[in-house]
Amino acid sequence: MNSTELLHILALLKIEGVGDIVAKKLINHCGSAENVFKTTSKTLKTIDGIGDSLVKKLKDKTVFDKAERELEFIEKEKINCLFYKNEQYPERLKHCIDGPIVLFASGNFNFENRKMISIVGTREITSYGTAFCKKLIEDLAVFNPIIVSGFAYGVDIVAHQAAIDNKLQTIGVLAHGLNQIYPKTHKKYIAKMEENGGFLTEFWSNSNPEKENFVRRNRIVAGMSEATIVIESAEKGGSLITATMANDYNRDVFAVPGRTTDKFSQGCNTLIKTQNANVMTSAADLVYVLGWELGIKEVKPVQKQLFVELDADEQKVYDYLLKNGKQLLDIIALECEFPIFRISTLLLNMELKGVIRPLPGKLFEAV
Repeated sequence: MNSTELLHILALLKIEGVGDIVAKKLINHCGSAENVFKTTSKTLKTIDGIGDSLVKKLKDKTVFDKAERELEFIEKEKINCLFYKNEQYPERLKHCIDGPIVLFASGNFNFENRKMISIVGTREITSYGTAFCKKLIEDLAVFNPIIVSGFAYGVDIVAHQAAIDNKLQTIGVLAHGLNQIYPKTHKKYIAKMEENGGFLTEFWSNSNPEKENFVRRNRIVAGMSEATIVIESAEKGGSLITATMANDYNRDVFAVPGRTTDKFSQGCNTLIKTQNANVMTSAADLVYVLGWELGIKEVKPVQKQLFVELDADEQKVYDYLLKNGKQLLDIIALECEFPIFRISTLLLNMELKGVIRPLPGKLFEAV
């Protein structure tokens, strides 16, 4: 995207009454942001939902002063701008009607990997939540997913750190401009984040981390991901808003259950109880629901060891597959007399040990 078009996009966003939905409507009709400002008032009025008041505002050239100042910041700081029609823009977010028309990015991104998940939750994460989050990301690392979160205290930063520890790409979606980092204590993570991933925001350089910005930020977290996982949440909180948005976007939502007496399990338990989230007891639950399979290019080939330690349940499943050949997951669960959640965990563990392999169509076979 050249600087002229970017300037007109920024100017369009500064028009009062023009949000992401209206901006997309205007750009789609006129062909580009630059053409929006060149189109006659008569033609603009023919666009559904565009009235006299907005057309008059579109003729206000003073918005270009603000746009030029922001463009100077972008060029000086070498910020990458992702336009919603470009390939670099997160694919799933393109299909969200209220997704930002432009995202400001810093870091080293590669969105070719479609396995992208958001991990959210309370800022007051417990030891239980911390351990679960780290183990979850460690177990998912074999699938090389992109880990998305909000770079806040608690669950967010634990997820980012776990992704870094497992050499996974991780993205922090910010509720402010790229001229600052909030919270300031997280500045120490910036370099590691930007080595493999980085930061995204829709907010301009003069935007501070105000309360309403976090709600807007949450729709990006939910919209760009294949699934959203709530690790821990109180009865009310921003992570539950993110889960609601993910459901509205027809994304899969998972919640980690906890004891009924635990404050930061109440939100998750409610999501599960009201059937607004799948139960998340291990990485296998997500792998099964999303139908993830190990790609040849994503992991190193595993050579079966001569002596692999299997527990009694794993040995039962292995013997069954060895005798019966390729079998569907549901059939394995039925024949081996295990519930689905248990067989999913067993199969993932056995796959990591190199004694079975997944096949298209949720089939598995012994190696």
